[in-house]
Amino acid sequence: MNRLIVAVDGPSGAGKGTVARATALALGYTHVDTGAMYRAVAWLVVQRRGRLDASGDAARIARESSIDVSDGAVRIDGHDVTQAIRTPEIDMASAAVARIAEVRTALVERQRALGQGGGVVMEGRDIGTVVFPRADVKVYLDASPEERARRRAADPAHAGSGGDVAHVAEGLAARDKSDSNRRISPLTRAADAVYIDELRRSRLYGKVWQAFAVLLPVRTVGVMGDARTYDRVIGLRAVTSQDGMTADWARLPDEVLARMSSRIINEVRGVNRVVYDISSKPPSTIEWE
Repeated sequence: MNRLIVAVDGPSGAGKGTVARATALALGYTHVDTGAMYRAVAWLVVQRRGRLDASGDAARIARESSIDVSDGAVRIDGHDVTQAIRTPEIDMASAAVARIAEVRTALVERQRALGQGGGVVMEGRDIGTVVFPRADVKVYLDASPEERARRRAADPAHAGSGGDVAHVAEGLAARDKSDSNRRISPLTRAADAVYIDELRRSRLYGKVWQAFAVLLPVRTVGVMGDARTYDRVIGLRAVTSQDGMTADWARLPDEVLARMSSRIINEVRGVNRVVYDISSKPPSTIEWE
């Protein structure tokens, strides 16, 4: 049996860790908390009194330090920081280092190495969009701001919250803004995850032979509010077939396509146009290559 790569994304306090750990345990897979890797780097920068806005300090640590997030513990350069990284101070510090391109490049490379053989449940904020965009299973987990704050305030793993839900909610809102607006690997839902979700909701998933989303190498002008945008285009492909030798494009209902387009444009950062492929095989192939 193939060992899958399972990507679990979502904001802080949504329950990613609980779901990812339980899934990994049930499947006998390795659980990887990528957020802990960023927190560990931030902790070491703080310990060494480095600058959180200086790519040199954090990037060097991300590239050169020994980081281990196995067995439910977090270690960096031999220091067990499992509890030390779960504080409001490190919450803010990790958000800062996560915005540094060199840090993300170094840690994404490590994360891909950890999951390349499959048999892994990896949680974070960009697993299904950046680390493993072709993951076998993608989950985007979210909850209301109130529920997330309540969960985080009651979580004994996060020291310093003091059970003050309002204070925790303010911190989560600040982290959400930082994660969603950063230039490199922002927190966003994967377009293909939204696409498949809508196919399932519409009870159409079992009626198509293959379906996927493609990020096209073009940009297009759009309008969002009062501002003009210059963003990317997502192409949607769904086909029906008996054997893959020939295929016809799937006639999805207009209202379903409209809902898919609306969700992708509103939920996937950097996309302002969605198109649907109505080519059959032959003359076109099923895949986009």
